[in-house]
Amino acid sequence: MATDAEKIVTEFCNAWPRKNIDELLGFFTDDAVYHNIPMEPAKGKEAIRGVINTFLPMAKSLHFKILNSVGSGNVVFNERVDIFDLGNGKKIELPVAGVFEVTGSKISAWRDYFDMQTYMKQMS
Repeated sequence: MATDAEKIVTEFCNAWPRKNIDELLGFFTDDAVYHNIPMEPAKGKEAIRGVINTFLPMAKSLHFKILNSVGSGNVVFNERVDIFDLGNGKKIELPVAGVFEVTGSKISAWRDYFDMQTYMKQMS
């Protein structure tokens, strides 16, 4: 049975295809930290907005395909494939391991581990 934290993270992952930045930011605490591990962490909702806006607008569609998810207390680990459809037949499929910390009913930390070269090769 999924924990409350797992349900929140799954709802968050399932919200991405709607591409609504305000809806996505609503899942975070005001002081949340989002860290794509190959890059610098974004601290706070406005910094997170800035990071999300570097890739969300370029995607014609975006889907997080969750392969595995497990929660322990307020921490959720998920293995997923982030699928970006950039249009014109160009698609990026990025394997990701995500770690989320949930405080109350909001995400307070989100760390994604992925290989930047896998992303860059598909972008070119």
